[in-house]
Amino acid sequence: MHARPRLFALVWPMFLELLLGIGLGVVATGLAARISDTSGAAFGIANHVFTTLFILFRVVGAGVSVAMTQALGAGRRDRADAIARAVVGVSTWMGGIGALAALVAAKPLLLLINAPAEVMPLAVPLLQTLAPALMIDAWNANMASVLRSHLRSREALVVVVVIQAITLASAVFLMPEMGLPGYALACALGRSAGLALHILLWRHRLDLKLRAPDWWQLRRPELAPVFHVGLPGAAENICHRMCFMFSVAAVAKLGAGALATHAYAFSFIGIILLNGLAIGFSVEILVGHMIGAGNLHGANKLVKRALAWGLGITLAVAGSFALFAKPLFGLFTKDPELLKQGAMLLAMTIILEPGRTFNLVVINALRATGDARYPVMAGAASMVLVLAGGSWLFGVYLGWGLVGVFIAYTLDEWIRGLSMWHRWVTLRWAPYARASHRKLRRARAH
Repeated sequence: MHARPRLFALVWPMFLELLLGIGLGVVATGLAARISDTSGAAFGIANHVFTTLFILFRVVGAGVSVAMTQALGAGRRDRADAIARAVVGVSTWMGGIGALAALVAAKPLLLLINAPAEVMPLAVPLLQTLAPALMIDAWNANMASVLRSHLRSREALVVVVVIQAITLASAVFLMPEMGLPGYALACALGRSAGLALHILLWRHRLDLKLRAPDWWQLRRPELAPVFHVGLPGAAENICHRMCFMFSVAAVAKLGAGALATHAYAFSFIGIILLNGLAIGFSVEILVGHMIGAGNLHGANKLVKRALAWGLGITLAVAGSFALFAKPLFGLFTKDPELLKQGAMLLAMTIILEPGRTFNLVVINALRATGDARYPVMAGAASMVLVLAGGSWLFGVYLGWGLVGVFIAYTLDEWIRGLSMWHRWVTLRWAPYARASHRKLRRARAH
């Protein structure tokens, strides 16, 4: 089967899966904003902390896809199954840590990013009540990665459809009565249904039946290849998220209005970047299979083709959102100043988002080859100095406000994106890919 149809066959379910998740976030943000702009700001900043805690799971998620796809590409189904079982156990421990942090450290975490005093009474209980959903997310996220590694993207999409349908229906029913905690309860209900479906799909589609010890045991030999890729991958994600949260703290310094505008803008940015994200995840899966099979030339061609698709679609989508910025922001707020600022931010995404697409596609491809450390080392300086430092310099110190913060976002994405692209086109990843293939071939021979 050629790379093009295989790539598309993975991308479209992944895109719909991500779109449903972002769409739910947009609807929930709208429901929160209907209560008040303060509720919208509280929802946005609590969601930022929730997403940051979720990054913990990337330690596993960033590695499980690469470890499993390389094993499957090399014909080692036994090794892939052992990794899948080990992933469930480590997800329990990481999910528990994340949930505990949300439950007992909600206020300190929000204070750490300068949450305005007026949003704290709403943001703290929301983050605390999201703790159970965070726990279940650890299982769902990593079990879905296993399904996709087996090229079962459609089944993974079905689970997401069920999760989001239950969450959305519950949120529409609960939030008018309970406020923001109603959203947290809706998340817990939807994610619980998703976990039950994942268990069934593993049993009937992958012939993987989980045993009691699988839920809590930490199996070091099976987890070693996961963490070999996952730790650098998670380090890159964690560094980016920490620096992004530092920029959110800068936005919080500008007041609740700026914080609300930032939250509304990122509801739409989440949709704009879906294309790059879906292609990036799909490329990681296919490149992993190709490296396992020793097809480095095919992997190189696939990444270049995928990036061309990603850049073209991202430009078209960002341009469309910029064109209809004011009506879109009007779904959240009627404040003329917020509408004006929001329109400016969405116009800036025409330059910002293509840079992000470079990162989403090429970094995932590098990771799939086994070249996992370079994205962290090359990107850390830009994330710290440009993303975090630039947000404070342009946004707060120079007084450029949200526009200054978005200038920092744009510079950071392009600096890192072009660095990753240079790494790919100069084939610096090839020795790592060959080493990964040789290791799997030797293990198969034994």
